[in-house]
Parts: sequence; structure tokens; C-alpha cells
Amino acid sequence: MHMIVGLGNPGKQYEYTRHNAGFLCLDYLAAKYNIKVNKIKFKSLLGEGNINGEKVILLKPTTFMNLSGEAVVQAAGFYKIDVSDIIVVYDDISLPVGSLRIREKGSAGGHNGMKNIIYLLGKDNFPRIRLGVGSNGQRDLADYVLGKFSKEEMKGFSASVENAVEAMEYMLKGDTQKAMNLYNKKGIGEGTE
Repeated sequence: MHMIVGLGNPGKQYEYTRHNAGFLCLDYLAAKYNIKVNKIKFKSLLGEGNINGEKVILLKPTTFMNLSGEAVVQAAGFYKIDVSDIIVVYDDISLPVGSLRIREKGSAGGHNGMKNIIYLLGKDNFPRIRLGVGSNGQRDLADYVLGKFSKEEMKGFSASVENAVEAMEYMLKGDTQKAMNLYNKKGIGEGTE
């Protein structure tokens, strides 16, 4: 069993913001595989289903971003999911809109939600997908990440979400390396190499 976690902030005011990229990706994945993410459990919205024969838990923490680890640890403990079988999807300001980066493990890279997950799990050896949301070049990025995508940005972001979901299909089969090879180079208008 795998658990796929999308990071974001709860509440209507954050619904389509850049910081909710993980939620938006999880919503697309749930719709594609007809998985209802509507159970309230473990400080999150949760759904159970199958993706290409693999049993999955989809998790959207309902804490604020910097406390995301609470939901992840509770759900992983309850379902007895190994840390390496957790996939986390979240926003990254260091990547341009429309791109994504997959890693098998690593640091939080300054992302508060990831910092909390790594701290509470006590490990960083789980795969993650970073979705590019770009940056406005200013030091204080709070307003930027809590802002909504422009129509043009949304086109690029939607393409990266589709790529992320395709990549997850490989990752669920244990082939994160192939997902990295195919999708880390893929951006707006680019094919796979």
C-alpha cells in the first residue's frame, strides 16, 4: 500500500493558490481514478482506492501547511505504511511554472510543510514531487505563494500536474528512477527524452 500526500492550506481563500499545488494535483489524481477524498480522519481529508492495481491512500492534511506532518504520521501509523511508500506532492518557488522535479529522498529545501513531515517522521527517505509555481523575485514570497495562478500560468501548471500524475503511476510500481528520467526534464512544450 502507498500513501500519496498533497500539501496545501485548508479553507476556500487558499483553494486555487500556488501554495495549494499539492492539493490541486491530488484532486486531479483522485478524479482520474475515481477516488473520493472525503473521509475526515487523521487531521486530513482521506480517500482509499486503486491505481493500476496498487492500493493507495490519498491524503490532504487539513492542518495548515507547517503542521502537515501530523496528518502524515497519524495516517502512516494507522495503515502501517512504510516511509519509503509515501509520496508527497507540493509547490516549489525555485522551479518555473509548468515544470516538476521528482526526488527519491532529500531535505525539505526550505518548504515548511516538508520540514514538518521530515521532522515528525524522523526520516527523509520518501519520494516527492515538487511542482513549479515560479517566483516573483521578491524576498517576501508569502503574498506570492498565497496568490492565485494567472490564466497563462494555469495552463503550464495544469500540464505539470498531468505529468506528475503520469510519473506517480511509475512510482507506484517502484520505478521512481524511470519517473525521474522521463519527467524531470519535461516542461512546458517539451517532450520526453
